[in-house]
Amino acid sequence: MSERARIAEKLNKKEQELQALDDKVKATRIYIQALRDVLKLLDNDGGESTPETVLRVGSAVAQARDVILKLQKPVHINELLEALGKAATREGRASLTSSLAAYVRREEIFTRPAPNTFGLIELGHDPLEQEPIRPPAGFGQDVDDDDIPF
Repeated sequence: MSERARIAEKLNKKEQELQALDDKVKATRIYIQALRDVLKLLDNDGGESTPETVLRVGSAVAQARDVILKLQKPVHINELLEALGKAATREGRASLTSSLAAYVRREEIFTRPAPNTFGLIELGHDPLEQEPIRPPAGFGQDVDDDDIPF
């Protein structure tokens, strides 16, 4: 075998070794990513997730949370919009209110301690306690026709 053939054979072997190592590195990277994904799932299922991981950074909802955290008290929707530098238009109020209300309904992050006012669960702001709807006093009792004002 000539010198050139031997060198070409060694080169071929080394290229095969390199390809095998590249395949092993690729498989290892995939395995590492799978382990990271499993850890993320376990972190989310393992208990309460932090609001920072749930809210998209920079979103109006995340900014509203930051305002409430800064003030440490429930904040009316108009004050939230003002703090966010947005106009308190009907559309602006409706948009932010519906976004925050979705979290309130799921009992995540936000509470509604008063109408159009939002607080944070993490700060212990109690949600709005609604009294059950009851008929007025005396409803259903017999009355004389003379007692009716019309």
